[in-house]
Amino acid sequence: MSQDWTVVAAAKKAKQQALIPKEWLLSDLPPQSTLDVSEFPDTCGLLTEEEIRITKSATGALLSNLAKGEWSSVQVTTAFYKRAIIAQQLTNCLTEIFVERALARAVELDEHLKETGKPVGPLHGLPISLKDQINIKGIESCMGYVSWIGKDADHNAVLVDILESAGAIPFVKTNIPQTLMWPETFNHVFGRTCNPYNRSLTSGGSSGGEGALVALRGSPIGVGSDIGGSVRIPSAFCGTYGLRPSYGRVPYAGCVNSMEGQDSIPSVLGPLSNDIAGIKSFVKAVVDAKPWLKDPLAVRKRWNEEEYNLVDHGNGKDLCFAILWDDGDTVPHPPVLRGLETVKKALLAAGHNVIDWKPLKHVEIYRTLRDIWGAGAEEDYNTVAMLSGEPVISTMLPEEQPVVAASEWFRPSESVSAYQLWQYQKKKRDLRQEYLRYWEETTAATGTGRPVDAIISPVAAYAAPPHGMNKSANYTMVWNLLDYAALVIPVSKVNQAIDVPRPRNEFYSDADRLLWQSYNPETYNNAPIAIQVVGRTLEEEAVIAMSEIVDNALKSSKGDS
Repeated sequence: MSQDWTVVAAAKKAKQQALIPKEWLLSDLPPQSTLDVSEFPDTCGLLTEEEIRITKSATGALLSNLAKGEWSSVQVTTAFYKRAIIAQQLTNCLTEIFVERALARAVELDEHLKETGKPVGPLHGLPISLKDQINIKGIESCMGYVSWIGKDADHNAVLVDILESAGAIPFVKTNIPQTLMWPETFNHVFGRTCNPYNRSLTSGGSSGGEGALVALRGSPIGVGSDIGGSVRIPSAFCGTYGLRPSYGRVPYAGCVNSMEGQDSIPSVLGPLSNDIAGIKSFVKAVVDAKPWLKDPLAVRKRWNEEEYNLVDHGNGKDLCFAILWDDGDTVPHPPVLRGLETVKKALLAAGHNVIDWKPLKHVEIYRTLRDIWGAGAEEDYNTVAMLSGEPVISTMLPEEQPVVAASEWFRPSESVSAYQLWQYQKKKRDLRQEYLRYWEETTAATGTGRPVDAIISPVAAYAAPPHGMNKSANYTMVWNLLDYAALVIPVSKVNQAIDVPRPRNEFYSDADRLLWQSYNPETYNNAPIAIQVVGRTLEEEAVIAMSEIVDNALKSSKGDS
């Protein structure tokens, strides 16, 4: 690329802005000093009352009304598109915008329903947003790299073909960090994505655009990817639901990616939504399409209604959940602990058993995962970035200009030999074996005759932190190495009057002490609080069902309080 990379990046950003319908651009946006913009879409005047009703509807109601023709696909797509553009102006969450293409597909779906009386599929007429790396034919997937600007995808990702065959309408793509390997969202092309509940805080990453967009109800279902927490961290930080499925349950073929060829701990695609029904609808529609016939790495496992009915978990009665209060390395901030305590109280009130989960070798798991990632990461990033001359981002701090090729949240080691990489991968295998045995041995402690049904875990040691300060993904990465399915559930929001610092006298390490000292309730005010429900490998149906139980218990407890 002969042009200066900054010129190329600026031209791409200008092209994006030009794709927004002029009548959807707002002149009375809140000033940057207004941190909480979560209610602005409802009050800005761009959306009609009916469009507000549509975009705030539960996923089940949306799908039902679309299938019956009570709302047309054009109506629903227009409503979410307008709201997505509002979200973009508030948080900078989008990359690709293709209004006319999406609305043309909506017209086709409406005509099909009118002529046949039948919906196209289980997601008929539903707009779905996609993380930037998910290819749509004829649209760019630059993935935050200046080097990849101007390269239209020549094919759909397998997931896009499946979603379209199910009747869904891809309508926007969302922002990511350069390289994808950050738990925040910033790149040289599109810039930084902010948290809609407090714009001084990060939306998380790497699916941070999805987190902000879905939180503002600019999309009923979004698709992110997760190699170390990249669906769950934005879900937790932005107050949405989000699922990290096991390797291969959702087809990945046809997406662009970083660190391609690193297949020991692969990235997975997973949904974000404002309700668990959206998560379930997505997974069931995708799995029912038999993705293994289109992606050789997709697992040949049909949707299992028995597993969803929790046949292996006492049919959902008298479950035993285990709470991971901390990982033996860092103790979470007070709001996160309050979230865990709230869940425990709700589950006990609902008649379930709750015990403590003692972490097994979590620090060793983190190190092993980083060793596998780091084996070739630096070379991978530099190989792409040198094509344009752009610098590889080295910090997410807003004050600093990224200039060197080293990530401050995980530093890629120098490339290692194939043999050394094999040793890391062997260690991963052994840790998975050991953790499986450890989980099975909990039968003696549950009182159900079964091992623990699911783990309730923090998603991070803190709620959404200020930009540049999310320097650990330990509480999510552990489940990536183990390949456990995990679903994020929002619990509450940080309240600086309640979430006061908690005194401590003992610390695991200097890092633990620094984390404790860093907590200031005012900094995190209004940030969402969330937990993740963790099941075992390929247990997506059961994890969704158990998450519904946890979510319903939380809602019941709030109703009683």
